[in-house]
Amino acid sequence: MDHQTLSRRPSLATVLLWCEPLLMLLVLGSLFGYLGSHMGLSAMVNTLFNTAHQLLLNTVLFIMGITVLSGALSQLLSEFGVIRLLEVLLAPLMRPVFRLPGRTALAALMTFFSDNPAVISLAKDHRFRRGFTPWQLVSLTNFGTAFGMGLIVVTFMATLQLGDGGSTVKAALTGLLGALVGSVVSTRLMQRMIRPLVGDTPIDEAPVTQEGAAGLQHERTPVWLRVLNALLDGGKSGVELGMAVIPGVLIISTFVMLLTFGPGEKGYSGEAFQGVALLPALAAKVGGLFELLFGFTQPELVAFPVTSLGAVGAAMSLVPPFIAKGWIGGNEIAVFTAMGMCWSGFLSTHTAMLDALGYRHLTSRAIVAHTIGGLCAGVAAHQLYLLLG
Repeated sequence: MDHQTLSRRPSLATVLLWCEPLLMLLVLGSLFGYLGSHMGLSAMVNTLFNTAHQLLLNTVLFIMGITVLSGALSQLLSEFGVIRLLEVLLAPLMRPVFRLPGRTALAALMTFFSDNPAVISLAKDHRFRRGFTPWQLVSLTNFGTAFGMGLIVVTFMATLQLGDGGSTVKAALTGLLGALVGSVVSTRLMQRMIRPLVGDTPIDEAPVTQEGAAGLQHERTPVWLRVLNALLDGGKSGVELGMAVIPGVLIISTFVMLLTFGPGEKGYSGEAFQGVALLPALAAKVGGLFELLFGFTQPELVAFPVTSLGAVGAAMSLVPPFIAKGWIGGNEIAVFTAMGMCWSGFLSTHTAMLDALGYRHLTSRAIVAHTIGGLCAGVAAHQLYLLLG
């Protein structure tokens, strides 16, 4: 074969350049073709838009209200040292339970009041990480994620009203306990998996020092102004977090609902929250397992943990329609709280978090450990609800 013949052969990059758009068209065509063949093209399009509209009005704005108020509260607690006090009180539990230094309690509080990546800002602080071993430092990704958006998830679940008028506060708090179990499993399993790979040599960096500038500034600022600034700054961060969940809720939840719910009473009419019920059909094949582990009696409920893997904000938007259909009670709220808080969309954040720490090659181990931790959180919440109920 001569040189001219070889030169006419397309390169691998050229083949991929043409294959990617064709593959994307094939996937989208198959998806919308499947949905349209069951629902009808007009009904499918109307259901897409109506579902997204209802989610924006009834769920996103509600979640944003919670994030604004919780952001203001967390900033106020931080401004007046309450979070620092809680850190001191929780520090004795860190080493025996999580095999982490006592100051790691601050990481749990920061992620609980905000989101998963908050732990990375601490992990990259030279004063904070001094004395950590590499395997302890890397396990902060799993530890912090298990508490991510905790206040928002627990508050959202606790404010729901069940179809029978029952309160969900007790169930949400039970779910919080389940999430703590999941955090222990995920963190310690991650440590066991990576310890032989990264070593035990403690990180020796700048010593921890006590900064007094902030305290001096506080002495010069009137208390009422500190309160006002904390509330406004925290509320502003809550708005940003509320805005950040909009794409996940509208995009992910809309398609998950299309795959979860079935037709309406009059068939496919284009109304919101209709679909082809594919996920329940698949989940029904192992429905006994879900009932044993989590107490789920409806196969459609598997949509919540599946969605939580990518975006817990989107998963929370599934709960009100479930309540409206009478599918869930206190047990399901507890399990949803535990798994939603423990997973909190970790598939979309773990790679970036580990990359920021310089350990991207350990992502697969972190994902495996945290998947198991989230499942344990759901099982623990179910058993605790039965025990305490």
